[in-house]
Amino acid sequence: MDTHRMSRRQFVGAASAGTFAAVASRTVPAFGNLGRNAGKLAMLGGQPVRAKPWPTWPVWDRSAEESVLTILRSGNWYRGQGKTVTQFEEAYAKLLGVKRCVCTFNGTNALLTAMHALDVGVGDEVIVSPYTFIATYNVLLNSAVLPVFADTDPETFQIDPDTIEERITERTRAIMPVHILGIPADMDRIMAIARKHNLVVIEDACQAWLAQWRGKCCGTIGDLGCFSFQNSKHLPCGEGGAVVGNDEELMDRIHSFHNCGRPYGSVKRTSSYPIIGTNRRMTEYQAAILLNQMQRLESDTARRWENGQYLTSQIKDIPGIIPCKLYEGTTRAVFHLYPFRYKKEQFNNAPRDKFLRALSAEGIPCSGGYGPQYSDGLIEDALTSKNFTRSFPKTRLDQYRNELNYPGNDQLCEEAVWIGQNMLLTGKQDMDDIADAIAKIYENRDKLA
Repeated sequence: MDTHRMSRRQFVGAASAGTFAAVASRTVPAFGNLGRNAGKLAMLGGQPVRAKPWPTWPVWDRSAEESVLTILRSGNWYRGQGKTVTQFEEAYAKLLGVKRCVCTFNGTNALLTAMHALDVGVGDEVIVSPYTFIATYNVLLNSAVLPVFADTDPETFQIDPDTIEERITERTRAIMPVHILGIPADMDRIMAIARKHNLVVIEDACQAWLAQWRGKCCGTIGDLGCFSFQNSKHLPCGEGGAVVGNDEELMDRIHSFHNCGRPYGSVKRTSSYPIIGTNRRMTEYQAAILLNQMQRLESDTARRWENGQYLTSQIKDIPGIIPCKLYEGTTRAVFHLYPFRYKKEQFNNAPRDKFLRALSAEGIPCSGGYGPQYSDGLIEDALTSKNFTRSFPKTRLDQYRNELNYPGNDQLCEEAVWIGQNMLLTGKQDMDDIADAIAKIYENRDKLA
């Protein structure tokens, strides 16, 4: 075999067959690109695989400036005096293939609004994944709702449907699946469980714009879906959110609720303010930014999906590297973060933190993702608060404490590695940089410990 022309796949095959030592003893680079994988790890003073910067995010389009300036100069910044928020709501609903969309000022309040509309509140329990951004915890805790965690499937990074039913009690009101990292949860099984137990489903799709399950967009499958448009998101406007749904009367109530309880559609006027409401309205200039950002969303999504699949093909055979598994019903993942698992046993038992530092030094920014947030004191603070001690019997809270055991999630929190979404907005050669850097670390794994 000509080792100077050895492909990454050939190298991995040789390594797994036990011939890597022979290759390494000749000090021949494994992947044929002599400058990239030869020599020291960058963290030990060697040359990094990549010196070229990655794309920044968000991306501003100067052509959008006039529309934003027009709104600012008009003084019509609030949706009651303008039409831009309504235009975005209509455009986003059409893009997702859903009847209605109501915008809020962030994704957290989109979730809170959906919960209110579906009568999920004090003293209720909601089944949810523990592997999620802290906002998902917060909306439940701040509503005196018990977040009952089903375990995480480490292979998919999503809520494990096999662990949902065992968590259902007489207090359970809803299931809140989180399409975390822009990867669809198993909505077939989740919806079947919800129907069986007469539960509502609120999809936390705050990281899943245009992700698809069997051809349907995530966020449009449950009773309601929620999105975030925060600065890091694929559809950003600094802060912003949306609730989407197909039930016209329900969406009328959401619109009325988010606009101080004012009448809307089927919500008729019986007084000045016919329902209890709050103010969670999006501003006109936020919507103008979103309308512009929408112009790139579909092409960016296609690129992330293509590059994510290619990257998986390039790293899946490297020992100790396990890309995220997609459920069979996934039509498209949007990879708000591209995830894989790191098995230290294949890297000379080097801790994940050492691998992360080595990968970053090679020019590949990365992180370890979420930790086991249920064990950092947050949950206990809520359980001992007046809201929870008044809303739940002590026996239930004590039982809940004893159930805070999630081996699948704990495993994932120890093994996960994330690559940022902006890095997938490049080309295949850039994906090769990521794969080559990981392979270089594997080749030099004896230097990690």
